[in-house]
Amino acid sequence: MSLWPDEITLTGSHVIVEPLQMRHENDLKEAAADGELHRLWYTMIPTPVGVGAEIERRLSLRQSGSMLPFAIIDKASGRAVGMTTYMNIDAATKRVEIGSTWYRKAVQRSPLNTECKFMLLQHAFEKLDCAAVEFRTHHINTQSRRGIERLGAKLDGILRSHMLLANGTVRDTAVYSIIACEWPTVKAHLTWKMEMPR
Repeated sequence: MSLWPDEITLTGSHVIVEPLQMRHENDLKEAAADGELHRLWYTMIPTPVGVGAEIERRLSLRQSGSMLPFAIIDKASGRAVGMTTYMNIDAATKRVEIGSTWYRKAVQRSPLNTECKFMLLQHAFEKLDCAAVEFRTHHINTQSRRGIERLGAKLDGILRSHMLLANGTVRDTAVYSIIACEWPTVKAHLTWKMEMPR
């Protein structure tokens, strides 16, 4: 059985998005330690010690066809600074979610995130012919929600009592999407944002 979508590497001005491999483990351990991101109770970022197991988990989901995991490489340093995925893959409907994304604290709010999301969206709509691309986050994660909204995604709704978190709380999940007919406008807006002087 062939897996959809195929593995790809995407290269931008600031970032390279490449298939996740165990060779990224040491960089990602360091990235996970930057800012102790795993302490954020409302999101799921591995501890530095847990990075290897998280890479293995994502690679096993690739083999089952439900995820295509990536390492996010900072072009300036050549080092992995985070992870992202196409997940909840629906090959029949041609829908993917861009999710399970995290970056080391040092590169948050930098051009890397916008460019990474732009390249994944462009590939999804222009190469994979996706009908829609989804984003999901904890309803109280305002930083993530504002970032998703800045991309041009629209709120589809809140899935109430959707997921049990490691600390025993239940997550209400905010679901956003961009659909194919919206992509030209979203693309123009994101291109403008990336070209703005900093």
